[in-house]
Amino acid sequence: MTGHSGPKRACLAAGLLAAASLATVAIAETPEAPGTAHPELWPAYEYPVPTRPEHETLIADLIARMTIEEKVGQLVQADLCCVTPAEVREYKLGSILVGGNSGPNGNDLSPAPDWLKAADDFYLASVDRSDGGLGVPLIWGTDAVHGHSNIIGATIFPHNIGLGAMRDAALVEKIGAVTAKEIRVTGQEWTFAPTVAVPQDFRWGRAYEGYSSDPDLVASYVGAMVRGLQGPPTNDNLLAGPYVIASTKHFLADGGTDNGVDQGDSTASEAALRDIHGKPYGPAIAEGVSTVMVSFSSWQGVKMTGNHSLVTGVLKERMDFGGFVVSDWNAHGQVAGCTNEACPQALMAGVDMYMAPDTWKPIYADLLARAKAGTIPMARIDEAVARILRVKARLGLFTAGKPSDRPYSGQYELLGAPEHRAVAREAVRKSLVLLKNQGVLPLAPGKRLLVAGDGADDIARQSGGWTLSWQGTGLNNGHFPGATSIWGGLKQAVEAGGGSAVLSPDGSYAEKPDAAVVVFGETPYAEFQGDRAALLLDPELTAPYATMKKLQAQGIPVIAVMITGRPLYVNPALNAADAFVVAWLPGSEGAGVADVLVGDAAGQPRFDFAGKLPADWPRTAQIAEGTLFPFGFGLDYRAPAGSWAPLPELDATALGGDARLWLNAGTPAARWSLMVTGTQGEVETRITTLPADALGGRVRVTAENYKVQEGARRFAVTGGSASVQLANFDAVDVSRETNGDVLLLVTMKVWDAPATARIGATGPEARGFTEVTLPASEGYVRYGVPLKCLRDKGADVSKLVRPFVLETEGKADFAIAEVRIGSDAEQVLPCR
Repeated sequence: MTGHSGPKRACLAAGLLAAASLATVAIAETPEAPGTAHPELWPAYEYPVPTRPEHETLIADLIARMTIEEKVGQLVQADLCCVTPAEVREYKLGSILVGGNSGPNGNDLSPAPDWLKAADDFYLASVDRSDGGLGVPLIWGTDAVHGHSNIIGATIFPHNIGLGAMRDAALVEKIGAVTAKEIRVTGQEWTFAPTVAVPQDFRWGRAYEGYSSDPDLVASYVGAMVRGLQGPPTNDNLLAGPYVIASTKHFLADGGTDNGVDQGDSTASEAALRDIHGKPYGPAIAEGVSTVMVSFSSWQGVKMTGNHSLVTGVLKERMDFGGFVVSDWNAHGQVAGCTNEACPQALMAGVDMYMAPDTWKPIYADLLARAKAGTIPMARIDEAVARILRVKARLGLFTAGKPSDRPYSGQYELLGAPEHRAVAREAVRKSLVLLKNQGVLPLAPGKRLLVAGDGADDIARQSGGWTLSWQGTGLNNGHFPGATSIWGGLKQAVEAGGGSAVLSPDGSYAEKPDAAVVVFGETPYAEFQGDRAALLLDPELTAPYATMKKLQAQGIPVIAVMITGRPLYVNPALNAADAFVVAWLPGSEGAGVADVLVGDAAGQPRFDFAGKLPADWPRTAQIAEGTLFPFGFGLDYRAPAGSWAPLPELDATALGGDARLWLNAGTPAARWSLMVTGTQGEVETRITTLPADALGGRVRVTAENYKVQEGARRFAVTGGSASVQLANFDAVDVSRETNGDVLLLVTMKVWDAPATARIGATGPEARGFTEVTLPASEGYVRYGVPLKCLRDKGADVSKLVRPFVLETEGKADFAIAEVRIGSDAEQVLPCR
């Protein structure tokens, strides 16, 4: 293949290294070695998908005629961000995916028709035989984890934690069916769902992707969701009907890592691994799930992506899984002895398809070189290819034609169709958990209602992460046509009953209301960006507590509605509210909240509360210190009001905070320092009080208002070199974030632009900088620098002591309000 022949000597050397590495892996996996499972101790299943002779004949014929390049291509999956149809044609890739921040034409907010056109373009490239290839069609995978959630206008269902609260497997199957049909509208065939994690520590940033902490509850849902997405296990030619292929993830114990660290290590016993985290895979296999995604995480120090005893020994052999195994986003690079660019260990462990979003070319080249050198057995390659082709055959991909010619394609009226939204609204109703009601619910519809709180009219916030973008941030209600915020639903319900409703986020009012609903809680996050040190809200999200207390003191009944992806310590809100409702992350149909909260004209409930806690609710910020409400708790309208004993309110400020937030409102986070330094021998200055002078008077630091009084720090530089830095007492590791395409974000305003500027990060031994242009601005701008850029410029992103450095040259005047890592830049600065 062009550009991949390379010197034969280098290929052979790489092959010898691979052989040695694989030998090391084999030696390490002795029965005495940590991280080695014993398949005979696990339950045995039988994969129910029928073996079809015509499929096996097709598969055997294709493998016999495929070139080695074509075989390797089937094993590789590239992200839409980093591949073109022409490259799919050249490299014969087996699959593409769309990551949370990718989209057609480089726009993750592209309209639905653009997605279908892209599906056609990539499909047609894959089946092009003009160069003599066999033209095996590719499959397109997407994270449709709570509806077809990448697409504007699609139905957004409650996240899995909310579905776990509703205890309704039949409705879960309907949700799967709706999701599959909406995916088919835009031409994709594969969803990376359902997540079957069993979260044991809700500090984990992906906890809301799990249905429950209880393995029995999770297992009761998995088969229903797979059946909704794929149809029955005997189903063949899925594309002829309203189906897609599913993927249970993440195998194994992604929800069981120590301290809830995403991509971390689980030291659980093999019995716990089997009985807690392995349990959902039985019903998944019983329903013929087509693919399984392996976890980033490790077990007893061995990364799952490289764990042969689990992926091959347990999943493929003992559990008889007959589909194919796909890795997670560059997860192969975390396997011992591997990099993002080379990892034969993953294939030998049992991974069939590499999710190599931006590293697919080097992965392809490395696998091809090793295959040609004979250091990867051709039998293993053929087995992986056969599994992938078998799933494609069951899907009906070889006869379906291009996506736009298939059933449901281009029927855009199905996206967010009324009957689909009705299913989502029912799920919202059934997921609500009532923790407290002192006789104030249901609300009388004919009265005056005040709706307060910063989450009341924010559809993106109530939808959470994995919504239109990876983190679910940088969005507004305009991105959700046809959707309803919690405020919108309450307003409709109250006005329909002859009452009135007013939206006032801070709780102020001109006319005293009869009751107030205060909507508060978490803001969106996904994966490791949601990891927390303690089970409580970030401090900047607790302002509604004061609103509740103020309204309660004025004699106004207060109903707290909490948006959250997990149980958290919120005792101040529980004390300050007369009723407390957990809404989880309800998605696009916020009117489902009003269905239950607002009664009928006679003051009777229109719908009762049905939700039960899917996990224990903590008494403090650490679940180990006790449970306030146990798993399965949930009141309904039949429960008597009872008395309320005030809960202890703890000073949790030392425990709280978002580890992604390094400077907020001009103030550094705990264990961080704001420094000004120079290159002319001046003494470095730590900025603690204002105003302050630094660098012999060349820099004057003052406070500037931004959002709040003195919410930014202004730096007036008279000339020369100056550097504003954030220093941490401990080295910061942002390697996960770098792999995830996260940005270093700085919110700033420029009055007088410097002659030159650089943004970078430094460690004990390495540093990386990129030149930036910071023009004068009318207001504050949130700039983003890709962490990958700083890594590529030399920074060791696993060990940064000054993760933010802004160097300027010449006279300058600018203010900095916030520094954090995230993905919601208003302007991404190019890497230069």
